[in-house]
Amino acid sequence: MIALGCDHGGYQLKEEIKKYLTEKEIPYKDFGTCNTERTDYPIYAKAVAESIQKKECDLGILICKTGLGMSIVANKFKGIRCASCFDEATAKQAKEHSNVNVLALPADYLTISKAVPIIRIWLASEFLNGRYADRLQMIEDIEKENMKQ
Repeated sequence: MIALGCDHGGYQLKEEIKKYLTEKEIPYKDFGTCNTERTDYPIYAKAVAESIQKKECDLGILICKTGLGMSIVANKFKGIRCASCFDEATAKQAKEHSNVNVLALPADYLTISKAVPIIRIWLASEFLNGRYADRLQMIEDIEKENMKQ
């Protein structure tokens, strides 16, 4: 199950992504927003991150104008590893090297035809383990030291 969230700047792209996920029979839950009226991205990043923490969803996709604000908020949650990816290469490495469980997309810089390959490769990529597992453990240790939940 993929958790989807966006602010007003990401709404149109999110709606196109939903069509793609439906077509591919990939289940998702939409945490909003539900229109292009101005809203605050932290609301939706928080909802997506919490749904993954609670194991209601397995992965998340967040969309705002740059993907940066969403990724900043999502990364405030223990166990969430979010990266803002602009192309297939960064999405692939985000999963393979950092086991990113939330993908942040920049709606101002992507069309649906560019976003779909990014999503597809992120979903298809596998965490490589090895030295990357050691680094992931270091991240988890830092979380334990600095995050309450």
